[in-house]
Amino acid sequence: MKKYWKYLLYVLEHKKNVGIECLKDGLFIHAITHDLSKFLPSEFFPYAEFFYGSGEKSGFHKAWLLHQHRNKHHWDYWVNSKQVPTPVPKKYIKQMICDWKGMSRKFGDTPQEYYQNNKDKMILHKDTKKEIKRRLGI
Repeated sequence: MKKYWKYLLYVLEHKKNVGIECLKDGLFIHAITHDLSKFLPSEFFPYAEFFYGSGEKSGFHKAWLLHQHRNKHHWDYWVNSKQVPTPVPKKYIKQMICDWKGMSRKFGDTPQEYYQNNKDKMILHKDTKKEIKRRLGI
């Protein structure tokens, strides 16, 4: 039970941090709706088990795929089954960056550092890359 409580507190903190960034960027609805799918049993329980329980990976990986494909603020949502990216609409790029800013509030890096450290793993359309760099001042 303790693992579920810890994970719930983590998700609520993340939602608060991202919500603050969304409000700063005028994304009022997304400030409330960000990552609501993390409360669904198909995501919540595997995440809690992975991060605060046994570290079981197979359930987590399935939950992570579900999460990415339920939430348009993840770049993965915009990649088709042939690994070809489509352009991410600007409102979802804004939400993605708010997510990175929210994470940086917790982990102490910057959204620019997050992007630089992870860009080689991201499959992004050239227009999306350009817009991300513009918004991050890179």
